[in-house]
This record gives sequence, C-alpha cells and structure tokens, in this order.
Amino acid sequence: MTDETRGILPDARRTRLLETLHREGSVRVNDLAETLGVTSVTVRRDVAQLAAEGLVRRVHGGVTLPDAGATNGAMNGAGNRATNGAGSGGPATGIGMLVPSLDYYWPDVVRGAEEAARRAGLRVTLRGSSYESEDDLAHVEHLVRGAHVAGLMLATNTAAGQASAVLEHLVASRTPAVLVERRVPDALIVPPLDSVVSDHALGAAMAVNHLVGLGHRRIGLVTSRNSPTSTPVRRGWLDALVTHDLDDEGALDAVVDRSATQVFDPPIDNIVSLALERGVTALVVHADPEAIAVVQQCHMRGLSVPGDLSIVAYDDEVAELFSPALTAIRPPRRSVGHAAVELLAARLADPDRPSHRVIITPTLHVRESTGRVRGS
Repeated sequence: MTDETRGILPDARRTRLLETLHREGSVRVNDLAETLGVTSVTVRRDVAQLAAEGLVRRVHGGVTLPDAGATNGAMNGAGNRATNGAGSGGPATGIGMLVPSLDYYWPDVVRGAEEAARRAGLRVTLRGSSYESEDDLAHVEHLVRGAHVAGLMLATNTAAGQASAVLEHLVASRTPAVLVERRVPDALIVPPLDSVVSDHALGAAMAVNHLVGLGHRRIGLVTSRNSPTSTPVRRGWLDALVTHDLDDEGALDAVVDRSATQVFDPPIDNIVSLALERGVTALVVHADPEAIAVVQQCHMRGLSVPGDLSIVAYDDEVAELFSPALTAIRPPRRSVGHAAVELLAARLADPDRPSHRVIITPTLHVRESTGRVRGS
C-alpha cells in the first residue's frame, strides 16, 4: 500500500506536518514518518517542498522552524499555527486567518495567504473552525484579544446563526477584516466588508457550457447540502440551462448530505436511477467525493463513464487522482489566499478606503469523465 492510499492526501499531510512542527519546535524525520503513517522518503519530500516555500528549515536528521525567534506564537493546539513573515527586517505584523477546514479545499487557500504574507512581511496566525461556524465567535475573540492580530481573514458561514454576532464583533472591535469565499448577506446590518470569492456560479456555467459543446441537452446537478458553495453552483447551473434553452423545470436537481463515514442521504444509487429515468446524459457534481461516488455507482451498475453518463466534478481537490480522471472545475484557491492578504494589507495601510469585493474566475480541466453524447 502506497503512502497516498493510507487515507491522507499530500496537502493535508503537509498541514499536519506543520502543525506537529509548530507544536514541538523541531522534529526528527523518523518521528514524523511514524506520526503521519508514511515512509521517511515521503516525509523528506514534503520537508523539501515546505523548505522551498520558506515554511520550514531542514537540519541534520530532522526539521525545524525557519526562525524560532520570530514564531513564538506557535501552536496552541491542533488547527492553530503561526507562520513568520520574511524580508521585513524586523518583527512581522500579525494577521489572523480562520478557516472551516484544514484537510479539504482550504489548505491551498492558506498556502496562498502565507505566500502573500511573506512577501508583505506579515505573520499569519491560523485557526481551524467548522463549516457550521458554531465556535467562530470564540476563535475571533481569541485572535483579536489573545493573539493581538492587526486584522483578520475569515471564512465564517454567513448563513449560520452566529454570523451576525461574529461580524458585529468585528465592527465593534474595529478590527479590519476580509471575508474569504463568503459574501455578507444584505440582511446583516454591518458596514461593508472587503471580500474575495471564487466565481462559483460562473464555474458551474463553464461546466454546463463544456457539456453542451459535447452535445448534451439533459444536464443534471448534484450538490452538497451543507456546503456554502452549493448555492452559487446551483445558481450558475440554472442560469446556464436557461441560456442554452435547456429544460430547467424537469432537470435533475439532487441534494445529498454526506456523513463523516461517507454515507450519503439520499443514497447515490437513487440519484443514478433518477438520472437514467429522466434521460440525463451528464451531471455536474459538487464536490469531488460526491462525484467519485456517482462514478463508482455507475461502474457497479455496468454503466460507462463517460459513455452512458458524463461527469463534471466541482472542486478538483482529488478529481484528477480517480480512475477515470474526472473532468473538473477548479476554484482558484491559492489566488483567493493571495487576494485576501493583499486586501487586508491595503486596508491596514488605508483604513478609510472604500470596500473592495474581488471575484476570481475558476478554471475548467478536461479529463476522461466527459465525452460526446452517443450518436451525436
């Protein structure tokens, strides 16, 4: 069994490596290999990449932080680390970052933020929350009062119950903040905030456009119930159906709820059955795990992907690793991280400037899971 099949993907593995390092200060390669459940060769490869990014420093037989004196705001627990700025010639200015996950989607956003922060001479203090955002207010208070950050980048779920309290706290504390992959609902009475988002609606439309170009006229959608991304993806899919004069009323529009054990409600086989009944020839599926589950269910039924059903995954976190490699829409995760830091740095330099809302376009990566409609 290879390292990649042990249940942890490279980005998540490197995030855990950094968490361990910031908790311990310095770690031996062999100890890291045992902790992560991989080979020493894999750990050395990860360390080499992180060292090239300026996040760690290699020493004989192990790895340490690049500058112990500049990173004394290290780990206070899992999901909370500090990384130092580079090239500032003095103490780095602290900024906080709160994300809902450290093992899916968000590691690349964080890496992008850290890259931009180093260029700007800033230090990022990272904390992990959840998609429900139930503890976000406590995390925000810790970053502002405990870590004394000058500003925040946060991905609080603005549809959750605590959203108003979190945003109002930021306003009351006069903390400069940038929303990351989130928009402020009009109903929330707060001064305008800076924000950076992927154009997920456009990404979904790009998926539909690709499928229409292959001759598909019955294009369904599967989305994740608890993901904030599902709403703009569905909006873009619907708009694209109307643009191409496709059937938007009778189209398959399924929502699934994925548990931690990868059990889906409703079951994926029900969705495949509905697709067959309605003559659907292609599906846009958010996110990658749901798309993979659809393909696997097709294979269990003896259906061909893309022969019987073309699949476009939305996220492209692991879509390329699957067999067949999945055509996917990839949100600009690192660019989102870069833009968040740039917005916050500009706000710190000029607190009175107008609010900025940055929208970044995803990209389409065509692989093996989409093809022309049979007979077209």
